[in-house]
Amino acid sequence: MAIREISVDELAAAIAADPAKVRLVDVREVHEYENGHVPGAELVVLATVPDHVEELHGDGPLYLICKSGARSRRAAEFLADHGVDAVNVAGGTTAWTLSGREVAKGDQSS
Repeated sequence: MAIREISVDELAAAIAADPAKVRLVDVREVHEYENGHVPGAELVVLATVPDHVEELHGDGPLYLICKSGARSRRAAEFLADHGVDAVNVAGGTTAWTLSGREVAKGDQSS
Protein backbone atom coordinates (compact mmCIF):
# COMPACT_ATOMS: atom_id res chain seq x y z
CA MET A 1 0.00 0.00 0.00
CA ALA A 2 1.39 3.40 -0.98
CA ILE A 3 1.61 5.85 1.90
CA ARG A 4 0.70 9.46 1.24
CA GLU A 5 3.45 11.89 2.09
CA ILE A 6 3.42 15.64 2.58
CA SER A 7 6.13 18.23 3.11
CA VAL A 8 6.50 20.35 6.23
CA ASP A 9 5.26 23.29 4.13
CA GLU A 10 2.04 21.39 3.39
CA LEU A 11 1.70 20.44 7.06
CA ALA A 12 2.18 24.07 8.12
CA ALA A 13 -0.46 25.16 5.59
CA ALA A 14 -2.93 22.58 6.91
CA ILE A 15 -2.30 23.70 10.51
CA ALA A 16 -2.69 27.37 9.54
CA ALA A 17 -5.94 26.65 7.67
CA ASP A 18 -7.63 24.74 10.49
CA PRO A 19 -5.49 23.67 13.45
CA ALA A 20 -8.41 21.85 15.11
CA LYS A 21 -8.66 19.46 12.16
CA VAL A 22 -4.97 18.49 12.08
CA ARG A 23 -4.21 15.34 14.04
CA LEU A 24 -0.42 15.12 14.32
CA VAL A 25 1.40 12.28 16.07
CA ASP A 26 5.13 12.36 16.80
CA VAL A 27 6.54 8.80 17.01
CA ARG A 28 10.00 9.64 18.37
CA GLU A 29 11.28 8.74 21.82
CA VAL A 30 10.22 10.80 24.83
CA HIS A 31 13.55 12.65 25.18
CA GLU A 32 13.53 13.60 21.48
CA TYR A 33 9.98 14.93 21.74
CA GLU A 34 10.77 16.92 24.88
CA ASN A 35 13.82 18.49 23.20
CA GLY A 36 11.62 19.96 20.47
CA HIS A 37 8.45 19.07 18.57
CA VAL A 38 5.91 20.61 16.25
CA PRO A 39 3.43 22.53 18.42
CA GLY A 40 0.27 20.50 18.89
CA ALA A 41 1.91 17.16 18.13
CA GLU A 42 0.88 14.28 20.38
CA LEU A 43 3.55 11.80 21.43
CA VAL A 44 3.02 8.11 20.67
CA VAL A 45 6.41 6.39 20.75
CA LEU A 46 6.87 4.15 17.70
CA ALA A 47 7.17 0.96 19.77
CA THR A 48 3.77 1.68 21.33
CA VAL A 49 1.87 2.47 18.12
CA PRO A 50 0.30 -1.03 17.98
CA ASP A 51 -1.16 -0.39 21.44
CA HIS A 52 -2.85 2.82 20.25
CA VAL A 53 -4.43 1.78 16.93
CA GLU A 54 -8.02 2.19 18.10
CA GLU A 55 -7.51 5.68 19.51
CA LEU A 56 -5.63 6.77 16.38
CA HIS A 57 -8.62 6.04 14.14
CA GLY A 58 -10.64 9.16 13.46
CA ASP A 59 -12.11 11.53 10.94
CA GLY A 60 -9.68 12.73 8.32
CA PRO A 61 -6.00 12.00 7.98
CA LEU A 62 -3.60 11.28 10.80
CA TYR A 63 -0.26 12.97 10.17
CA LEU A 64 2.82 11.16 11.48
CA ILE A 65 6.18 12.78 12.10
CA CYS A 66 9.54 11.74 13.54
CA LYS A 67 13.07 13.11 13.19
CA SER A 68 13.50 12.63 9.43
CA GLY A 69 10.52 10.65 8.14
CA ALA A 70 11.72 7.04 8.39
CA ARG A 71 10.10 6.01 11.69
CA SER A 72 6.93 7.91 10.89
CA ARG A 73 6.74 6.11 7.52
CA ARG A 74 6.92 2.75 9.33
CA ALA A 75 4.17 3.88 11.70
CA ALA A 76 2.07 5.13 8.76
CA GLU A 77 2.44 1.81 6.95
CA PHE A 78 1.42 -0.12 10.06
CA LEU A 79 -1.56 2.13 10.75
CA ALA A 80 -2.69 2.13 7.12
CA ASP A 81 -2.73 -1.68 7.28
CA HIS A 82 -5.10 -1.28 10.22
CA GLY A 83 -7.49 1.09 8.46
CA VAL A 84 -6.10 4.45 9.59
CA ASP A 85 -5.84 7.24 7.00
CA ALA A 86 -2.14 7.78 7.72
CA VAL A 87 0.04 10.44 6.12
CA ASN A 88 3.82 10.67 6.55
CA VAL A 89 5.50 14.05 6.99
CA ALA A 90 8.61 13.96 4.80
CA GLY A 91 11.76 15.35 6.39
CA GLY A 92 10.21 15.18 9.85
CA THR A 93 10.94 17.50 12.72
CA THR A 94 14.39 18.20 11.31
CA ALA A 95 12.86 19.74 8.18
CA TRP A 96 10.30 21.60 10.30
CA THR A 97 13.07 23.11 12.43
CA LEU A 98 15.30 23.93 9.46
CA SER A 99 12.38 25.77 7.85
CA GLY A 100 12.50 28.22 10.77
CA ARG A 101 9.09 27.30 12.17
CA GLU A 102 8.21 27.33 15.85
CA VAL A 103 9.20 24.32 17.94
CA ALA A 104 7.65 23.50 21.31
CA LYS A 105 9.78 22.06 24.10
CA GLY A 106 8.89 19.94 27.07
CA ASP A 107 6.18 17.37 27.58
CA GLN A 108 2.74 17.13 26.00
CA SER A 109 1.34 19.84 28.19
CA SER A 110 3.61 22.41 26.53
